[in-house]
Amino acid sequence: MKKQVKKVAAVEKVIEKTAEKAEKAPARVKKVKAISSVPLAHGVGRRKSACARVWLRRGKGLLKVNKKDVMVYFDTEPSRLAATLPFRVCETASNYDVVAEVSGGGIEAQADAVKLGISRALLLLNPDIRPLLRQHGLLTVDARLKERKKYGQKAARRRFQFVKR
Repeated sequence: MKKQVKKVAAVEKVIEKTAEKAEKAPARVKKVKAISSVPLAHGVGRRKSACARVWLRRGKGLLKVNKKDVMVYFDTEPSRLAATLPFRVCETASNYDVVAEVSGGGIEAQADAVKLGISRALLLLNPDIRPLLRQHGLLTVDARLKERKKYGQKAARRRFQFVKR
């Protein structure tokens, strides 16, 4: 019984101290984010060892990858085409700005990861476009990975040169 009274007294002291600190602290103004900066949907895409986290916001169809424009980040034309494919397939995608964070893998794998992430995020916003995305292969995960090296061999399949004598 005495232990419970002591615990209650200790809790009350903590509450009083925090109340005093709150009174002494200056009032903080909470900033309200603009509607365009609030993410509407989030998607994750993976390819080989690349992982892309993608957020969609209302906008004009801008695509930023690791805080760079998509045309600057992806230096080859096939990787640019792969990353922007969901915008060319789905007309409603041009109403959203895309911010993507990509890590791991090479440039081509990162482009495919961004493509899958954008497609999944668009699917969350509008489930009616699933047949369109499926038709163009944008929801299919390419699960191929690098084959591991085997012992007694030079690489995954390459063997050491055979010596007959």
